[in-house]
Parts: sequence; structure tokens; C-alpha cells
Amino acid sequence: MAGYDVDLFVIGAGSGGVRAARIAAGHGASVMVAEEDRVGGTCVIRGCVPKKILVMASRYADDLEAAASFGWTVGARFDWQTLIRNKDTEIARLEGLYRTNLEKAGVTIVASRAVVEDAQTVRILTTGARIRAGRILIATGGYAVRDGFPGAEHAITSNEAFHLAQAPKRILVIGGGYIALEFAGIFARLGSEVTLVHRRDKLLRGFDEDVRLAVTESYEKSGIRLALEKTVKRLDKVGARLVATLSDGSEIEIDQVLNATGRKPNTDGLGLREAGVALDDNGAVVVDAFSRSSVPSIFAVGDVTGRANLTPVAIREGHAFADTEFGGKEVKVNHALIPTAVFSTPEIGTVGLTEADARKTHAHIDIYMTSFRPMRAAFSGRDQKMLMKLIVDKASDKVLGVHIVGPEAGEMIQLAGVAMTMGATKSDFDRTIAVHPTAAEELVTMRTPV
Repeated sequence: MAGYDVDLFVIGAGSGGVRAARIAAGHGASVMVAEEDRVGGTCVIRGCVPKKILVMASRYADDLEAAASFGWTVGARFDWQTLIRNKDTEIARLEGLYRTNLEKAGVTIVASRAVVEDAQTVRILTTGARIRAGRILIATGGYAVRDGFPGAEHAITSNEAFHLAQAPKRILVIGGGYIALEFAGIFARLGSEVTLVHRRDKLLRGFDEDVRLAVTESYEKSGIRLALEKTVKRLDKVGARLVATLSDGSEIEIDQVLNATGRKPNTDGLGLREAGVALDDNGAVVVDAFSRSSVPSIFAVGDVTGRANLTPVAIREGHAFADTEFGGKEVKVNHALIPTAVFSTPEIGTVGLTEADARKTHAHIDIYMTSFRPMRAAFSGRDQKMLMKLIVDKASDKVLGVHIVGPEAGEMIQLAGVAMTMGATKSDFDRTIAVHPTAAEELVTMRTPV
């Protein structure tokens, strides 16, 4: 663009920002990206990728326990430091790939924090340089927040959990969402004594009720202590240990506390309000269907918008933005149907409406649901259940929601998401030939509404 240093300046080199930068550059735009930390953002560096590595490591505990039933004699010892060292090596490799792909696309990477000065100007803090840009994209993601109880500074967040010198013998996890459940499951299977404190009566607010009940029951059976409808009132450091006082007056002695109660959009100090960019009450950038803010030349994608805090959504938003602004085609992201997985153990996969939401928006629905012991658990004698649930609009026969709890739920829900995106009906599921013996075949063999 004439009169500008670059066509696009991206603040933040996470999943959404990197995708937008690469696609825009591919369309011929001159692109600069500023990142004050490591290229790759939350997902690659301190989020879903390292977390999935820890989840996979933790599930070997179940595999080893079940192995004897399949004829194996196994002697094993777990070493936390080896896991963390190898995890760090893999994250460094992935960061290198992200950086290389940006450079190959012709994107200029600036290792600095950058702030918005006006609708078309970005200032690079390390040098003071001011860059004029035709468009500015905010892709700074979110950050972990801590509860404000006395002694909260003694707790860690998910960021620090990936770099502990040792797995704690006793850990208190605060929260009832994705991150809290995933880390509670990780630490419990890697040998820690885990207590999960959550202020509500059930885990995973916003998920289908049957999913919430199934996961709660599974976590209790796995030996995780659930302290529901309670909060941490204070946290005291007593020598090398910590003592948490709960809202019912009880005290819990632990070695580590993980505060996993939520995240906030990372917009503080970016100069957005001063530039006229509207933010909501939580600090998220308010955007339209094309990711445009209240300032026409400033856009935002990913967690910083608060629309759907999931990496694949940020990637799709970044791609759609670049195609729309630099590729000559209008592309909107459909946020109404997003498959997602929670890598708890048992795993959760879900897409579409919950039963409660479906009853609010549809006059008549049918529920198809089954709960069973998967083949592997039945053979090894493990007390493990799998849940599958379909929600169907009775009038149109359209599948409104699919909910799965159990092994490989994330893999299954991806393909269920394809079917639902194409508008699949229950009749489509029924006429699909089952793959036997699998757990997934239950999705196409449920015939009678419950």
C-alpha cells in the first residue's frame, strides 16, 4: 500500500497471528510480525501442545496397569525430569518450524513488544521505531489469571506447571474448566495426590449435563478428591509446604497449588482504547464477522476477541481475515458449530448443542444415549465407562449435538463435526455401516430414544 511501511503489521505470533501473516504474505502483502516472547504463542509454547504431551505421558499409567491382563509383565519407573526435558526439546523444534515458515513466506519478525499509537501506527518498544501499516492485526491471545485470595502469590498457573522441577507429591487444583480438569488428571496419573476445588456443584460449566456427571463420577473413582461448592479463602506458606484454608473452614496441606480458574484477553497496555478500539467489559477486542474492530484499519483474531478460545478457531479467523483483506474474497468463520475436546482422562469430545440448549431452541427433540464399558476396559477388568449421546431435532431429524466421553473422544468428535457441518440427520447416521469392534460404532447403532 502506498504511503505505508508495510501492508500488514501483526502484534502477536501465536497460532492466529502466524496464520494471518503467512496467508497475507502469500497474497502478496508486505507483512511484519512483532512477538515479545517465543514464536508459536500459548498453544505451542505453554498450552495445548505441551499439555497433550503431558496427558499422553500420564495415560501410560493406565496402560501399564492394564498390560498384565494382555499377557505383559511390565516393570516401569516414571521420571518427571525426563518428560519435561523431552517436552522442551519438542517445543523448541516446533517453535523453529513456526519461525522458519514465517521467514519462508517473506514475513519480517520483530522480537519486541509492540503497541498501537493510532489507527495506522505501531511503535516497537525495544527500538522506539514507528511503523506505518495499512492494516493492524491484534493477535495477542490471553493470559492466565489468579484468584485474589490472600496468599494467591504462592500458587502457580498453567504456565509454570510445565516447568516444575519435580511433580508435586500433593497438589491442590483450583477450577472446574478445561485446564483444571486436564492438569488434575495429569498429576493424578503421574503419582500426585490431587484435590480439585471448584466453587460450583458440577465440573465443566456449559457442557452437557450427562457429560458433566460422567466426568465427575470418573474423577472421583480415579482417586482425585473433589471439593465442590467450595473456594480457597487463603493460602499460607509454612516452611516448604502450603496450607490452603477453604470456605467451609477446612484446611488442606499440600506442596503445590495450581490456580486454573480462567484466562483474560491480553490487551492491557497495547494502546487500543487510546486508539479508539472498543473493548468489552473483560478487555476483549469487540469485532464484527470479519474480525474488524471499531477502528476500520485495526482487526483482531483469536483469544483476544473472546469469541471462542480455541486454537483452531484462531487459525480459521486469521486465515479468513487474510483472505478477505488481501485475497480478494469475503470469508466469514462460522462460530456456531465448533468441535472441541477436553483432554481429561476420560477424554471428552463435543460438537453442537447441549440437551439443555436444544430444549430452549427446538420444540421437540429426541435423545439417544448409551453408556458401556469399552472393550479394552472390560477385558482388563477396569471400572471405566464410555458415554455417547446424540441430540436430534424430531421435526427435521437433523443431528443437533454429539457428546462423547471416553478413550479417543477427541478423534471421534472431529469426524462427527464433519458430518454435522454437512447437515447430517439421524437417518444418515443410521444408514452408515458400523465399524466393528469399535466404540465409535455406537454412534451409528443407537436406534431407540431414551
